[in-house]
Amino acid sequence: MPKAFKDITAFHKLLLLRSLRPDRLLSALTLFIVEQMGEVYTEQAPFDMTETYNESNNSTPIFFVLFPGVDPTPQVENIAKEYDISIANGRFINISMGQGQEQRAKNAIFDSAKNGNWVMLQNVHLMQSWLVGLNGLEGYLEEISKTCHEGFRCYISSEPPALPDMNIIPESIL
Repeated sequence: MPKAFKDITAFHKLLLLRSLRPDRLLSALTLFIVEQMGEVYTEQAPFDMTETYNESNNSTPIFFVLFPGVDPTPQVENIAKEYDISIANGRFINISMGQGQEQRAKNAIFDSAKNGNWVMLQNVHLMQSWLVGLNGLEGYLEEISKTCHEGFRCYISSEPPALPDMNIIPESIL
């Protein structure tokens, strides 16, 4: 057992902080990780829509988790412009989900998948019952995944669940 506080390991200091000052633990953990593993494990690179698009394909939707003050729509629209896809030319369909939008969203998904257009379904957390099953987003995405046009892209946004044990979005969509 070490004789003085200065002789204990960094990990033991974390244990003490957890016991005595839990409010300081997060910053201490960050410093510990930087010292032990490097800054690369604590610094997150900024989101790059171009990189995300380049990693995407026509059969897998891109899912955005919404947080206050964050709207991915302008970034999606900017990357779409590079491929001559816009609301103006009818090749980009942006639907804010809510009551009564189910059929419009279904039509947009199937038409866009057939013609190589893009569709963005915003706030799908408002339509939880529409997300599951064969007659919902889950089934529609499964159905079109095998035959959709190479240029098709589907973007989905949703707020995170209020509590960790809540499920809003089916795992198959995520």
